Parts: sequence; structure tokens; C-alpha cells
Amino acid sequence: MTTTQSTTPSLFYRPGKRLLDLGAALAIVIFLWWLFILVALAIKLTSKGPAIFAQKRIGQHRRVFTCFKFRTMETGTANVATHEASRASITGIGAFLRKTKLDELPQALNILRGEMSLVGPRPCLPVQEELIAERDQRGVYNVPAGITGLAQVQGIDMSDPQRLAIEDAKYVENRSLCLDLKLILRTATGGGQGDKVL
Repeated sequence: MTTTQSTTPSLFYRPGKRLLDLGAALAIVIFLWWLFILVALAIKLTSKGPAIFAQKRIGQHRRVFTCFKFRTMETGTANVATHEASRASITGIGAFLRKTKLDELPQALNILRGEMSLVGPRPCLPVQEELIAERDQRGVYNVPAGITGLAQVQGIDMSDPQRLAIEDAKYVENRSLCLDLKLILRTATGGGQGDKVL
């Protein structure tokens, strides 16, 4: 049961955030469709398996949804959190996609479907019980999962569940359109490098 209640943002925050999310997701699909094709072809030509990687994740209110990304690891890699996967499992093109964050582009579909936001706590796997518990008790699941977030731009990943949950809770407490725009800008300018791998 959630024991921490999030503060109430301004009246315009939720509709404003949704408009920002929809505008960004539609812009990605409309203007970067050619990049989707190039990345998909690069993945298919350099490793076996599908270009898109679909994985079950935990979103707002602890609902399970399918998160989409460009595949950056070899087909057959164990379905574990990124920080528990071996660096050797990352493909050549996958390393580039992860560094440039291009692997996140397909999550525009998750945004359009209302499953994710541009900014929010990164969604974890259903098996990451410690992180789920830490987030649950801090009210983190009151908000939508995000592509980037306060913890991510600081380089805090899922290998440290308690610290990550604390930073996620700080975002929930202080969320605003201004903060979201700052985090988007920090991400676009290289803030955070995603979850570490072994």
C-alpha cells in the first residue's frame, strides 16, 4: 500500500503535460519516420532478430504495459534489468543507439497510447520487487512512467533501488511543466546515460 501522498500540482499541469507529450510524440512520428526506418534497417543488417524490442514494464498505478524500444542487445539475452545484463550482450549498433538515446524513439507509441510520458520515473520490470516496493511506499506510482526523469539526468539507475526511489519521489513532490522542460533539455544535451550494464 502506498504510504506517501504526492503533492497536488497546478490546475494546468496535467492537461499541459499531456499536450506536451502528445505534441512531442506526434512530432517524432511525423518528422522522424525516416530515422525509424534507418535505425530498424541498421539493426536488422547487423544482428539477428527483430528491430523492435517489446518488454513488460510497470507503469502508473502499478499497471503492467508493453514498453517498446529499438533492440540493442543480442536476441536471446536474458529478460533481466539492464544493470544485470552483460555488456557483451550489447550489439555494435546497440551501443551507439544507447549512447545517443535513439533506442528510446519507439516509446513515442507508448506516449500516444497514454502509457508513458516524456518525463517521469523510468518503468521497471515486474520482477524488480525491491524497487517496486521502494517506489510504492513513496507514492511514485501516482504519476505516469517517463522516458527520462530527475534520477536519470543525475546518472542514478535501477542498480540502486532505494536511491532511485528517493529521487523519483522528489520528482513527484516537485513536478511542474517548468521542471519537465528542464529535464527534457538536460536529457537532450546529454544528461544521463541510461542504466549501466555489467
